[in-house]
Amino acid sequence: MRGVLTGFLVIWSVTLVGYLVGRYGLLGPHGTVVLARLTFLIATPALLFSTLARSTVADVLTPALAPFVLSTVLVAGAYLAVARLGWHRPTGEATVGALCASYVNAANLGLPVAAYVLGDASVVAPVLIFQVLIAAPVALAVLDATAAGRRPSIRRLALLPTRNPIMLGCVGGLAVSVSGWQPPAEVLRPFDLVGSAAVPLALLALGMSLRGSRPLAGGPEAGQRYVAVGLKVLVQPTLAYLIARFGLGLTGPALLAAVATSALPTAQNVFVFATHYQRAQALARDAVVLSTVAAAVTLAVVTAWLG
Repeated sequence: MRGVLTGFLVIWSVTLVGYLVGRYGLLGPHGTVVLARLTFLIATPALLFSTLARSTVADVLTPALAPFVLSTVLVAGAYLAVARLGWHRPTGEATVGALCASYVNAANLGLPVAAYVLGDASVVAPVLIFQVLIAAPVALAVLDATAAGRRPSIRRLALLPTRNPIMLGCVGGLAVSVSGWQPPAEVLRPFDLVGSAAVPLALLALGMSLRGSRPLAGGPEAGQRYVAVGLKVLVQPTLAYLIARFGLGLTGPALLAAVATSALPTAQNVFVFATHYQRAQALARDAVVLSTVAAAVTLAVVTAWLG
């Protein structure tokens, strides 16, 4: 319980600072966009490179990973189906919504929850690696293609990592990991230093964007927002539990790890992605805020029940 409260307190505190910065215009009218671009283009790629460069196969292949991946795919697919077939939303907006429903806050909240609740911070490593190696590149490829305004060719998709700094950081870190080379601490220290700014910058940008927002407002987009948040904080952990407990027979710490990581709220990076590609920014912002509030209750119930 302490880990849950600590993680949420950190998120809310930094987001509040960002809100005050935006409220009083301390960074000017374009401050939110500048911070979001700094996070997307520089800080996040550095963080992902240093994280993946230190990873191994053993860090990824844990019993709790399969339920998390399957629940992620199912809720993302469910949102995409509803958004495209029911609401007839454009592909880019539907993709951002699918991320809101499935892309968890593994770094900023997942680490303290894993450390204090699960007793092992490395538990969240497979989730983080799956998201940065598979989920994020796939979503960013779709967003990149929709931003280009045309159907991507094989050549364009092959060259996507060279144009997208986040994917470039992932590919570079994975290449170092697979090579077996252990970079000296001095080599990774600059990446660690710059990467450590990714989470606070994203939270500050999110807070700055909240000025004038009404996450509980009605209107034609309210359904999209509530469906995304409901899938994230209720459906995904429920599916993870059913898959882990009855499909794979997991119990104890492995079951708790699968459900707790699936119950994490929407990552603030979803807002960063949406801002960079100018797709469904309000949806991403509101989903991050609402899921972070709602997940505090969900995670408390999960840890009390399974912990």
